[in-house]
Amino acid sequence: MAISEWVSGRVFRFVHGNNLVYNTCWEDPRLDRQALNLTQQDKVLVITSAGCNALDYLLAGAGEVHAVDMNPRQNALLELKASAIRNLDYERFYKMFGEGRLPNVESVYASRLRKSLSPVSQKYWDRWIRFFDHPKKTFYFRGTSGAFARMVGSYIDKVARCRKEVIEILDAPTLQDQQEIYDRVRHKIWSKSLKFAMNRDTTLSMLGVPKAQRRQIDQQYPGGIVRFVEDSLEAVFAKIPIQDNYFWRVYITGSYTPTCAPEYVKQANYEKLRSGLLDRLNVHTNSVQGFLERHEGEITRFILLDHMDWLSDHFFPWLESEWQAILMRAAPQTRILWRSGGLRTDFIDEVVVRKNGESVKISELLTYDTELANRLHQLDRVHTYGSFYIADLKNG
Repeated sequence: MAISEWVSGRVFRFVHGNNLVYNTCWEDPRLDRQALNLTQQDKVLVITSAGCNALDYLLAGAGEVHAVDMNPRQNALLELKASAIRNLDYERFYKMFGEGRLPNVESVYASRLRKSLSPVSQKYWDRWIRFFDHPKKTFYFRGTSGAFARMVGSYIDKVARCRKEVIEILDAPTLQDQQEIYDRVRHKIWSKSLKFAMNRDTTLSMLGVPKAQRRQIDQQYPGGIVRFVEDSLEAVFAKIPIQDNYFWRVYITGSYTPTCAPEYVKQANYEKLRSGLLDRLNVHTNSVQGFLERHEGEITRFILLDHMDWLSDHFFPWLESEWQAILMRAAPQTRILWRSGGLRTDFIDEVVVRKNGESVKISELLTYDTELANRLHQLDRVHTYGSFYIADLKNG
């Protein structure tokens, strides 16, 4: 392993090893809803991340959702959301997860929220519940990705000096208005210092982008990682309607609005979750493989986010073991979604599993809906992934 890769790996592990990384999900569940067609017969496995999308799948009609993450802090966040839905009135719930700030949160936590958490999650929030009670720094500026959001805000305010124009884009009534404002401010945003920062592994580590994923983008995207980021931001701010883009609103402003927020934050959906849907949620601190090897039932829908990018480089045997576990627990007509920072996931073609006593490449068992995936990918409000995949697994 080259010294640069060793250093990059150490930085990534340092940033992510002891932190809450994601304070909100960065995968657009609107795409997933169309790709999954969820019903009460579906049993879903999703990597937890911040838990927003696990709740969204319940609202979309899934019969059972298993949120699985190796980082217990991510599961602690999902547990806290579930506890707040069950134990707080909507006004306080919205202040906490809509605005990212709940006055006197420590006393509310002690009296209303803590009792519904697992011991591991209690230990975490006993120390960090104060994330939600700061006069200037909301919860959405906390954690690893939140720290990066603060850096972006500082850059907008102090370097590019274009806060007014960026807010105007977020509030723009039409796509034409977005385009006109972005064209005016583009030269302020894309300074040499920003391009330099976006080309550094340390910066990308704060966004949850490991070395292997960055390499895929550099090798596959014309202009590399910097051009990819520049084109992605242009799509978000100038090519896709932004009125309901809660991902970038919260990243830039630190809070949602009543009309620009994840579905679980909206009052009607809060009521649905509170009225019984949350009973279908199960939270597991484990790897995908570890959970599947212990789980006794079948899974009909897998949402793997982009974590296979992470395993594709130095941890390829783990990737093969994970696919073997997926094959073991997949129901007939299982559908699998994943995303990638790269334009292709050619490494999946090299994954070999055992089926009926024989070795077979997993690609021979997958049927891709490329047309649907490509069409949905163009509509992605986050627009930070290079590609999106929808595949049905032959498991018979």
